Amino acid sequence: MSFWERFDRPVAMASRWRRRRVCELLSDGKAQSVALRDISGSGARLDTYAPPPLGSRVELRHPDAGAILGHVSEIGEGQIRISFDPRETSIAFALAAIAADMTRG
Repeated sequence: MSFWERFDRPVAMASRWRRRRVCELLSDGKAQSVALRDISGSGARLDTYAPPPLGSRVELRHPDAGAILGHVSEIGEGQIRISFDPRETSIAFALAAIAADMTRG
C-alpha cells in the first residue's frame, strides 16, 4: 500500500469516548431531556423524540458545562442540530462538555 492510499480509505475509531450525555433542552418555556450526541464550538447534535420547530431559539443545559443559547438549525429523524453563535463562550462550553465526558469514570 502506498503512502497516499492510506489516507484515501475510511478510518473508523475503535471506540468513541463520547457517551450520550443526558442534558436538558428548553424551548418556549418547556423543558425536555435530550441526549447529547456530538458537540463543537459551532453547535450540537441531540437525540430527541419531540423536536422544537426549525429556527426555534433554545437553551441547552449540560450538567457539568452549564447552559448555552442556540437555535434549531436542522431536524432529522429522532435528532436535531442546534447552532451556537460563534463566540469564545460557545467554544468554552463545548470544551467543558467534552472534558466532563472524558474525565467521568
